[in-house]
Amino acid sequence: MSWRAPQIFRAKGRAAALGLLLAALLSGCAVGPDFVAPEAPLDAGYAVGKPANVTQSAAIAGGGAQRLVPGRDIPGEWWRLFRSKQISALVAEAVTNHPNIAAAEAALRQARETTEADAASFFPSATLTQSVARTQMTTAQFGGFSQSSSSSGSQGSSSSGATALLYTLHNSNVAVSFTPDVFGKTMRTVESDFAAAEYQRFQLEATYLALAANVVTAAIADSNYASQIKVTRDLIAAYQKQLDILQKRFELGAVSAADVVSEKALVAQAQATLPPLEKARAQTRNQLMAYLGRFPNDDKGEAIDIEHLHLPRDLPLSLPSNLVRQRPDVLSAEAQLHQASANVGVATANMLPQLTLTGNGGSQASNFSQLFLPQTSVYNLATQLSGQAFDAGRLFHQREAKLAALEQAEAQYRATVISAFQNVANALQAIKHDAETLRAQVAAEKAAAESLDISQAQYLAGSTTYPTVLNAAQTLLNARLNRVQAQAARFSDTAALMQALGGGWWNRLDETPASLPKPTDLISTLPIAAAIRAEAEERSRAR
Repeated sequence: MSWRAPQIFRAKGRAAALGLLLAALLSGCAVGPDFVAPEAPLDAGYAVGKPANVTQSAAIAGGGAQRLVPGRDIPGEWWRLFRSKQISALVAEAVTNHPNIAAAEAALRQARETTEADAASFFPSATLTQSVARTQMTTAQFGGFSQSSSSSGSQGSSSSGATALLYTLHNSNVAVSFTPDVFGKTMRTVESDFAAAEYQRFQLEATYLALAANVVTAAIADSNYASQIKVTRDLIAAYQKQLDILQKRFELGAVSAADVVSEKALVAQAQATLPPLEKARAQTRNQLMAYLGRFPNDDKGEAIDIEHLHLPRDLPLSLPSNLVRQRPDVLSAEAQLHQASANVGVATANMLPQLTLTGNGGSQASNFSQLFLPQTSVYNLATQLSGQAFDAGRLFHQREAKLAALEQAEAQYRATVISAFQNVANALQAIKHDAETLRAQVAAEKAAAESLDISQAQYLAGSTTYPTVLNAAQTLLNARLNRVQAQAARFSDTAALMQALGGGWWNRLDETPASLPKPTDLISTLPIAAAIRAEAEERSRAR
């Protein structure tokens, strides 16, 4: 997008000349740089070489293969890909209740109202004054000069010979002031406001996206901890059952006391892993409640089960050239760059002279009935041209500061773009390796379970020692916990990819309303400009 003075249509005759004059007065030459949105980096990508499009799979819930589809668009409500009504309900509640959404919406409204307020500077301002004054004067005020008065309001002479004059003055006045935007200061100011509003618009989208992703991730983490707790409790129950068997065999003299004590130690170790898991889940639940806009005591127990989640098979992968137009953080950085560019124009215009046109018109009369007669009218027209004669370099250095701020915004924009590509690359690597990890963990769990069965059978046959059984049991516990974590990671990193690609906010039905008209478009809404265009178009059709 480019910010330039509005193009007044070309037409011969008086209307065209008046149109050009109006455009010069209203928009001027708009000093300062014209902002152009940065292009997407041509050589940017997500990986060295061509990444594999299909991940590995495992024969377990959440273990299906995923396929990357380059160029596919992202759904506006991407969390529905998991096919969980509970996740959709949690996200909807969070968006409705979380204060951050309301704060971001209020910030956007504030920025847009500021733009509208500053855009009023394109128009003249008028002040209407109506006054009535009752005044008494004496000829003593004029050095004792005596004059007669035929006015019905005049009084007789005082003892000193002075004459008192008493009269009423009605005054109706309209004061008009207009500062033509000769060098584009108003244009650049409104442009800066417009960019600030765009920044708040994309901050709202970033807040929405982050909140949705956080809710999904927290719900998955809660399910992850719940699954680990269940696995641990099931194994503790199995260990306790084995301990009861050993205890009875010890009483019969079939096993040693050392075996019983070792099994008790295994049960105690497994039980010791429960409190940290329960603590982590409780804190995750508290975080989820905060995302939903609730207090911790408002937890109603809503939860999801990883076993019932659907892992999306086809994953959209935006083209690198489209990523910078999708990420709210990149678009926010672009808006800040735009604002910094416009501020340079404002600082440049401040160094140039300012033209102000003023006019006063009205009427004055001693009687209200005569207030609007032609002979009582008065008016005053004035033109003022002002400029800074000496300021010890203040305006110059203010402009230099704005130029430095523009360079800073450019660097911050580049850094944001690099981070955006890094986020996508990290998510892609996570999805790839998570699939491999889950496949390996499923195999490890299966092997650990078989190892435990074999070691228990060997122990009962007397061909191995009980510590071998204990090691096999501990290995199975760790393998199952790791497998549960690997399952959850596949869902969490799928959500992370959706967030890294921008979250599809442009496809949402409740997407933030479009931005305000550009400053150059505001000129075309002026009634005088519209009339000039209409007259010229009529002349053109007549020819």
